[in-house]
Amino acid sequence: MGKKLCLLLVISIMLVAVVGCGSSGSGKQYKIAISQIVEHPSLDATREGFLAALKDAGIIEGENLKLDYNNAQGDPNNNMTIAQKIAGEKYDLVLGIATLPAQALASQVKNSPVMFAAVTDPLDAKLVDNLEQPGGNVSGASDTNPEAITQLMDFIAGNFSEVKTVGVVLNQGEPNAVVMTNLAEKALEKHGIKLVKASVTNTSEVKQAAESLVGRADAIYITLDNTVVEAVSTVIQVANDNDIPFFSSDRDSVEKGAFATVGFKYYDHGYQAGQMALQVLKEGKKIGDLKVTVPEKLDLILNLKAAAEQGITVTDAMKDQVKDKETNILE
Repeated sequence: MGKKLCLLLVISIMLVAVVGCGSSGSGKQYKIAISQIVEHPSLDATREGFLAALKDAGIIEGENLKLDYNNAQGDPNNNMTIAQKIAGEKYDLVLGIATLPAQALASQVKNSPVMFAAVTDPLDAKLVDNLEQPGGNVSGASDTNPEAITQLMDFIAGNFSEVKTVGVVLNQGEPNAVVMTNLAEKALEKHGIKLVKASVTNTSEVKQAAESLVGRADAIYITLDNTVVEAVSTVIQVANDNDIPFFSSDRDSVEKGAFATVGFKYYDHGYQAGQMALQVLKEGKKIGDLKVTVPEKLDLILNLKAAAEQGITVTDAMKDQVKDKETNILE
């Protein structure tokens, strides 16, 4: 009787093991590809937030998620190569972080849902032709609420009466940079402030372009221009050396040494994109049925140390415009 009991026990253990293995293997496995234009804090934070949203919903890299991450190293030609490679396989979803990789993916990938993030103007980039009902196999999260640009230009006009000209360093080959520059120019025109441009084609030209604005501009502004943001430390240096107020379009640049922006956390932007992706991955919704989202948590962000470096007197009136003073007034 003892031997039979032992045998039954062994058989039971083996059955549990087999069933257990089968149940873990039968769970949904996900395959996602990401194409990112370059690595810098804002875009990295977007990717991290995206993956965090998936992880919070139980889709975890190394467990039930196979992630194919690609970095174009800032070279526009690499975007198409990466997109063609991704198009050769089937994914549950693909994500383009920044305009150029998103455009490449949208043009090449037809057998997988395509999402974008950190894209300024999806309409101008021709990623979608309707923000509310994109249709097709492309939708995503824009990183620009046009109101943020207007609010920042209003802040400049309202608090810097000596500023009559704002200089912009931009790569005119980046559609997002051109769109944002045009929005800023229109907002400044309402205040009688002129905008002057200093163009670049790569990061090595950014410092020289910023220096060319000394004497021509009373303040410097940069957009969500990947070429320029990657070399933002050189713009900060020029602004500090010449006591020129420097305004950016992203929080990360303010944390590095720009004086102010109206913005948000790119981690939150990526998380919002990840929540969109979950509607496709877990709820079975069609990507083209999801409206394009924009950042909702806008706030003025000030860097007081940068202000001192750039000869700016930060008034109580400026500080009063910051909603979340504990988070968005940087000492």
